[in-house]
Amino acid sequence: MPHNILMPALSPTMTEGKLSKWVKKEGDKVKAGQVLAEIETDKATMEVEAVDEGTLAKILVPAGTDGVKVNTLIAILLEDGEDAAALKNVSNDVKPPAAAPKAEAAPAAAKAAPAAQPVAHQNTGKRIYASPLAKRLAKEKGIDLSTLKGSGPHGRIVKSDLAGGKGGQAAPVAAAPKAVAHAVGPDAKALADAYGIPYKLIPNNGIRKVVARRLLESKQTVPHFYLSVDCELDALLAVRKQLNDAGQNYKISVNDFVIKATGVALAQYPAANVSWTDEAVVQYERADVSVAVATPNGLITPIIKDAANKSLKDISNEMKELAGKAKEGKLKPAEFQGGTISVSNLGMFGISNFAAIVNPPQGAILAIGAGEQRAVVKDGQVKVATVMTVTMSTDHRCIDGAIGAEYLQVFKKLLENPMSLIL
Repeated sequence: MPHNILMPALSPTMTEGKLSKWVKKEGDKVKAGQVLAEIETDKATMEVEAVDEGTLAKILVPAGTDGVKVNTLIAILLEDGEDAAALKNVSNDVKPPAAAPKAEAAPAAAKAAPAAQPVAHQNTGKRIYASPLAKRLAKEKGIDLSTLKGSGPHGRIVKSDLAGGKGGQAAPVAAAPKAVAHAVGPDAKALADAYGIPYKLIPNNGIRKVVARRLLESKQTVPHFYLSVDCELDALLAVRKQLNDAGQNYKISVNDFVIKATGVALAQYPAANVSWTDEAVVQYERADVSVAVATPNGLITPIIKDAANKSLKDISNEMKELAGKAKEGKLKPAEFQGGTISVSNLGMFGISNFAAIVNPPQGAILAIGAGEQRAVVKDGQVKVATVMTVTMSTDHRCIDGAIGAEYLQVFKKLLENPMSLIL
């Protein structure tokens, strides 16, 4: 009998996904366990394996289709010897993917563009639609707007139209730049259209859409509270050098120490290892540290589970493996879903300090700045020390100022006494 292949739910939060690629084509023999397709979920690109054996008789959802709902019929598999004639009338409601937007030199009017305000011309009384900039420039140059034909939204006259003089033809617009300086949404596109700013559209992939939705939800619904502390790193850097100079097959990074200290501090001060629910505060009995990793498709947070009880060597090796899989889009759901606290480190970019956004349902995130040589006062004398600023963002519903401050005291003590993290 035919076997229906449905769009799988590859994560608890997934409701739809993009069918990025078919690995098998119609007519191919398929064995159980072989990869059929690649699905871009809300977190990563994942492979879908066949459960049954047979022939891939009909593909119903083309490669590249976005927004495919979970449990949608995407293909049909026939067992050996079954007649494919019965599949001729099988169809699906999923439409083929629309072509990706191309770079636009002079974009057409957008439906979301705000209507231009009419302007009464002083001689004819005819109402003219023009952008504020075009009106100002026309006045300065003595150009009669009634002689121009607008190329902006709804026929609005924009700056580039002024170059056409009384002929009313828009002058050529410069080629679109390679990089986009602004997020391109309805308002941004309408603004660019109205003022003749060249741009191109870069479609948002599934990961970026989900990250954007979750960050917006976090800032709108989670009452953020921020605490910063300075940690001296000279002792840590000395211990790190000794470990790396020992000639073992690993290299410990400062971030590995940070991950370990984050987990150990939660184990020593569990009041900060919590999440908020309306019914109760959830206090975790294990410290799972989510670590922000930038990938070509967006931000993702693989997890070092039970970080407090892992060695620096194990954390280092595991983090390298997870980061590599994250950048290739090959993380499994269990490797990035969960976590009890997050760490975001921008120190390698020279960022001194910043405040990160809490990653719900977690209660806190640590923003790690760069280690910098700063003047510090010790025993009444000014000395130079390597100092790193750490900013903790908390969900104030479950981690108030006192709890956050006490946690940071424990964290700071661990980093400044690094032997406690390797013994």
